[in-house]
Amino acid sequence: MSSADSEPLVDLNRLNKWPELATVPGEGRVVSLEPLPGGAQNLLFTVRRADGTELVLRRPGKHVRDDAAATFLREARVLGALSGTDVPHPRLYGYCVDSEVIGVPFCVMEKIDGFTPRGKLPGKYGTEPAWRRSMALELVKGGAHLAGVDPREAGLDDLSKTDGWLERQIARYTKMLHGYRDNAEYRESESAHVDAIHDWLEANQPKDFRVGIVHGDLQFANVMFDHESPRLAAIVDWEMAALGDPLVDLAWILTAWREEGDPPGSDPYIQPWSGIPSRAELVEHYGELTQRDTADFPWFQVLAHFRLAALLEGSYFRALNGKMDRRMGDGLHNYARWQWAKAYQEISR
Repeated sequence: MSSADSEPLVDLNRLNKWPELATVPGEGRVVSLEPLPGGAQNLLFTVRRADGTELVLRRPGKHVRDDAAATFLREARVLGALSGTDVPHPRLYGYCVDSEVIGVPFCVMEKIDGFTPRGKLPGKYGTEPAWRRSMALELVKGGAHLAGVDPREAGLDDLSKTDGWLERQIARYTKMLHGYRDNAEYRESESAHVDAIHDWLEANQPKDFRVGIVHGDLQFANVMFDHESPRLAAIVDWEMAALGDPLVDLAWILTAWREEGDPPGSDPYIQPWSGIPSRAELVEHYGELTQRDTADFPWFQVLAHFRLAALLEGSYFRALNGKMDRRMGDGLHNYARWQWAKAYQEISR
């Protein structure tokens, strides 16, 4: 085992020397750190101080990317800007991008009392269809509340570029997909729908573009619900936040939706699924909450499937090139196939 592998992921002694520790809730030293589940790219820990106060520390995974500091700065900036809004989110208490403190960037935030839904739902979420219905409506309401935050008033009007945003979405993911064709095995298994969906997106690009704060990965995996009532407790994992049209967040949520008439081959993310509103009902709900015309939403829905499939195929491409577990890559490729099939179904209506 290398010395790097044997080092603790968060050194308590070094953390307790962090000057900003005195400004976060609680008194006394940090006495323990316990790993928390969740977080695909980052690691989460419950921080317990001497007086019993519990917080959450978030740091990059074991393999720290070169842009980790910029990512943590982005998330910290967005969480700070959301303070005082009606967007449910964990309160940010402090962050640090100085690698001299614990060796990696990190942030300390509120510990949310809730759970992230995945697979079989717990308690009344699993037994009461009305709770599952409320859960879906609450998720969409969270996205609607975020869409209502004015980037300029929040101090985030320079978070990312907005010029040519619609065109850049298509070009970015098309370039990724075409790059995968360098691998012969990928070419043999590439969806036949890729170019048709690309052409449809270009031909049907909306004329109406609204600038708002976009979470970038709004889905069940990145939210927490209250245990005692069907209420959205927090939207988490804000490192992909940017400026864009907020309809992409709604569309991203609905890439995980399943209903009668969908292509076969993909099960719902949570179980049971009964009681969950339809896509059409949720789009209508979003429109009522935001007072926005959703006539262009089908384009955003197809874009979301296109984008997700491109990202999934990227993992498959890495697996084909020996840079990722092949079995996992094949599984993601199969999910991409469903996304292609659903997008093609949408453009064929």
